[in-house]
Amino acid sequence: MRLRIHRGTREIGGTCIELESEGARILLDLGLPLNASDLASTPLPSVVGLSTISASLLGIVLSHGHRDHWGLVPKVNPAVPLIMGQATESIIRAAADFVPDAVALKASHHLEHRKPIQLGPFIITPRLVDHSGFDAYAMEISSGGKRLFYSGDLRAHGRKRKLFDALISDPPRDIDLMLMEGSSLGRLADDATFPSEEDLEETFVTRFEQTEGIALVACSAQNIDRVVTIYRAAKRTGRSVIIDAYAAEVLKATGRDSIPHPAPGWSNLAVYIPQRQRVQLKAKGIAALVDGYRGFRIWPEQLAGSAPRSVMLFRGWMMSDLDRANALKGARVFWSQWDGYLADGQAGAALRADCDRRGIPFETIHTSGHAGPSDLKRLAAAVAARRLIPIHTFERLRFPDLFSNVELANDGEWIDV
Repeated sequence: MRLRIHRGTREIGGTCIELESEGARILLDLGLPLNASDLASTPLPSVVGLSTISASLLGIVLSHGHRDHWGLVPKVNPAVPLIMGQATESIIRAAADFVPDAVALKASHHLEHRKPIQLGPFIITPRLVDHSGFDAYAMEISSGGKRLFYSGDLRAHGRKRKLFDALISDPPRDIDLMLMEGSSLGRLADDATFPSEEDLEETFVTRFEQTEGIALVACSAQNIDRVVTIYRAAKRTGRSVIIDAYAAEVLKATGRDSIPHPAPGWSNLAVYIPQRQRVQLKAKGIAALVDGYRGFRIWPEQLAGSAPRSVMLFRGWMMSDLDRANALKGARVFWSQWDGYLADGQAGAALRADCDRRGIPFETIHTSGHAGPSDLKRLAAAVAARRLIPIHTFERLRFPDLFSNVELANDGEWIDV
């Protein structure tokens, strides 16, 4: 078995890894780079069978539902099989009616925790991991007597941190080569740690108590851990969480009764359909989906009165609805996603400028979806302890105190496992 990384060794996102064994091939992820201007102008990697038919390409295995790991799939020949988690498929499908350039992907197989899948000569054993993307998997892949471990994206400070602890206590055995993410490397000191979701919950509780009006939290509805954090903090402070149809459909798509969504038994939750979204749903012929929110709807004329007792999952374009409803008195905005989106020219920068113009306080409350260096060390040590192995990362990684065989793989370079 051999592999080559087409994208991801010197950038965060856009991950694409090709494995080859016995004349057959699979891809691990096919992401849209974070710095891509748009889908149309971003070329596919030079992989035979993505745009033309090739019997040797057996499928694309998607580790999770973030677009920097699947975003180029819409450009691929639809005959190529896709493998992903069931909740990942459902969430991507739910989001497709709301997100530009998105599509509803169809899986030929579903990843399940520790249940092997065979694709030709490859046996893929998924391991569910803690990540800001719901239903995320690391993978053990074996073929031809060789074994590879791909970490995907993972962390140890989310609400599913026990999955990381389980991976450390029972790591994959007899691995010949490991591919490990390194998104935090160079961005966080080796001895520093990211705040946990519980840390964020406490911060949100304090800030919600200090907010006179509506608390507007700019976060991705697909960051399910963060939605749970916000819901818990809101409930602790006597506030209800207001979501839109997009968030409602994504939360329902997780298929988990333990996740807040418009269903019996969930209090402190309301659904508001912004004007722009009403137009969008009608244009797509899916306006009837709001019928499923009966008993949860909040209407424009109710926003101002409920504002001091509300937290809204919010995007910048919703500001005009709140303005028309006179619901911005005493409001505060909390940015709870990657700070790269606050850079000039990004949507976050426009939102912050709008808040400045309106005199609305703006604050960042966020933690990374990726493991910090100390947790990457723990993972590398646990896997390496089972066998002395080469470890390649997508970012520069140097742990000379641990072992000396850690390398930065090069894009397009074939590596023997």
